[in-house]
Amino acid sequence: MIAYRVGCRTVETGLPFMQDLADRLVNRVHLSTDGHGVYLRAVERAFGWGKVDYAMMIKIYGRSSEGQRRYSPPVCLGADKRRVMGNPNPEDTCTSHVERSNLTLRMHSRRFTRLTNAFSKKVERHEYAVALHFMYHNFCKPHMTLTREAGGIKTTPAKAAGLTDRVWKIEDLLPPDLI
Repeated sequence: MIAYRVGCRTVETGLPFMQDLADRLVNRVHLSTDGHGVYLRAVERAFGWGKVDYAMMIKIYGRSSEGQRRYSPPVCLGADKRRVMGNPNPEDTCTSHVERSNLTLRMHSRRFTRLTNAFSKKVERHEYAVALHFMYHNFCKPHMTLTREAGGIKTTPAKAAGLTDRVWKIEDLLPPDLI
């Protein structure tokens, strides 16, 4: 995970998030987002017009049927891929990777489960839980695809990116006085 931000889907969260992402990248990238309007201005401000290959994937949802459960999502009828700037490849335009990352985060952290006593009630504690998850994800958890590409040597995203030379243990995430 290159960058993340905890907050509402507003300009106040979107602009710093996109700037953080742009600051961490050195090469031109293909960027895909959903159709949330905040991203249009945030991407242009962070990357500059035309300095990123950017497309939006706008999902089209049907109406919720009568009697559907309260927490059931509406049915997705399709998606419209729209070029915003640069030369994005339509085949690479998707939000699946971030949606999968969000699912993994929600499944690994009970702080995202509403109506439980583990649900984050304070934003600060929620931010700590998210940071801990991404540290584990990037530094401790070997990923199958990266391990396969490294010839069977267990590899994490941080190791593959050259940020570390080893797979960390969970103890490496803790302050020395807690071990």
